[in-house]
Amino acid sequence: MKNLNTFIALLFVGLGFVSCKKGLDYQNTNAINPGNVWTDSVMIKAYINDIYGGSMPGWPIGSGSGSDEGVSGSGVNLSNYLQGILDPASNFTNLGYTYIDKTNYFLDQMATVPTTVLSAGLKAQLTGEAKFWRAWAYWGMVSQIGGVPLILHTQDPTNPASLKVPRSKTSDCVAQILKDLDSAALVLPASFSGNDYGRITSVAAKGLKGRILMWYASPLFNPSNDQARWQAAYAATLDAVNAANAGGYGLLSNYRAIWYSANKEQIMVNQYYYPDHYMNFNGIRPLPFTNGNTNVDQPVLSLLLAYPKRDGSPMQFDRNQLSNTAYNAQFLTDFYTNRDDRFYATIWCGGTVYPTPDVNTLGMTVPRSFSYWDAWTWKAASTPSSIVPMRTAAYQGISPLIQNGDEGGVTGFFERKGLDTTLDRNQLVQVASGAKSWWSPMRYAELLLNYAECANELGKSSEALGVLYQIRQRANISAGAGNNYGVTASSQADLRTAIINERQVELAYEGFRFGDLRRWRRYDILNNQGTRKAMLLMLNKGAALPANTDNIMTATVRANFSAVLLDNVDQNTSANQKYALDLNHWFFALNPAQISQEPDMLPQNKEWGGSFDPLQ
Repeated sequence: MKNLNTFIALLFVGLGFVSCKKGLDYQNTNAINPGNVWTDSVMIKAYINDIYGGSMPGWPIGSGSGSDEGVSGSGVNLSNYLQGILDPASNFTNLGYTYIDKTNYFLDQMATVPTTVLSAGLKAQLTGEAKFWRAWAYWGMVSQIGGVPLILHTQDPTNPASLKVPRSKTSDCVAQILKDLDSAALVLPASFSGNDYGRITSVAAKGLKGRILMWYASPLFNPSNDQARWQAAYAATLDAVNAANAGGYGLLSNYRAIWYSANKEQIMVNQYYYPDHYMNFNGIRPLPFTNGNTNVDQPVLSLLLAYPKRDGSPMQFDRNQLSNTAYNAQFLTDFYTNRDDRFYATIWCGGTVYPTPDVNTLGMTVPRSFSYWDAWTWKAASTPSSIVPMRTAAYQGISPLIQNGDEGGVTGFFERKGLDTTLDRNQLVQVASGAKSWWSPMRYAELLLNYAECANELGKSSEALGVLYQIRQRANISAGAGNNYGVTASSQADLRTAIINERQVELAYEGFRFGDLRRWRRYDILNNQGTRKAMLLMLNKGAALPANTDNIMTATVRANFSAVLLDNVDQNTSANQKYALDLNHWFFALNPAQISQEPDMLPQNKEWGGSFDPLQ
């Protein structure tokens, strides 16, 4: 909300300050009196806006390297957890009650606020918003470790015994979270406008309820596949979709535009704007177009191949045929020119024009028609270990491909989803990357995919397929002769795989991928990949270097290049890192340091040697 900082500032002014007497024996009326907050509607709203400010998720830049979406830096950063190296001292979740405490205090105080201060309608609305954020905070912990201490009212610090609250069962926590969300959905409007755009709505409350029940029905929490849980999740996700439809939400026709303005796809939204609350996209921009940070979330092969072709068929890749010139040429043609719209909206490809207005970088001039060539050439030895980066800047790249500090990255591809394309590098320096963006932690497409997954688990395949058709139609995938948009799945198992794949593509870089793999208990999808791989755009031996005005999307230019597989972007490490996630640890440990404070109240999870069962 753009008026967030204004309301917070009002919390500290306008309290009727008066001059104070000299000496020590006087009342300091310049100090803020908490009681005054609850007699002023503006300050009450400022209080909950502070909860928004600390609770609303931001762009998850860098999250791609936590699964199989990308690599950050120059490789060498595959986490210990992804390598199967586990330690409760590092693979833990903290219990964090800062905003739960704030919402509890808010709710307790609101119970006594008279209608002369807040109208009954506004009081109910703000109460609903607070309950949503309490549910959000609790689910953030429960989804990681299972049950946590349930605290629903302001605690009394003068009564130490009352502060000792044991872990509740996971089922009890989920029941309370759903109770808060149901309560919120009853009193919140379906949408807001003006300065209130971005406040939590009844649709967001129902959307979160559906998301949580889907998690609770998934193998992580439901290894016995209790169908009653899927039925509850199906009802909740369908209710969320219906509520969204009735509220005027839907798929925005232009996928790329979702993150650039207020629009009907955004169920929740974090508005970034300069100068009060700007976004720093430096990390995902190639070095010549950035200011400081770079090389974050470079797409790896698994994500690059996940996007279907325009006819909906999967992108085929046979590493054994890359040496076949005809196969390689056709692969590159399909790869660059024949993908669905989401590929181009999410990923920037080396050898194309970078979409920002930089004109003084690398000799670029107006109009912006010069490509940035983030590609590779062969050394004289002509072996895969003898490749060097080919850069636009006079092609002065002579360092090995995988090397700490390699300024061009390691894959030749960069994330571009949501990127503020209006700022050039000079503006980044001047305004500290004051980018604008509308980040959506929950959007209509997710609600649809949640509903599709639950429908499929109950055997309602036609409903699930209908969702996939909608999602793919928006991506400009052709319907095809069978009007199935390339979806060939017929069995429940095959349709489950199709939904897994569609979520990977539709929600790429939005912070869903690792959580999805975990709740499905499908770390095998990562482990079966072995290593993080890259597809390198390699200039053919003897071919002339491309001009800055050349573009890889042009057939004659592309003919001078071949696709080369880099089998491990982390090959420069001493251990040659690869995915080897442990298949016996699905919940994280509770922080041992927190357990030591109250060991009787905070037992460790069973997977980590404790007695607490997160499945109860």
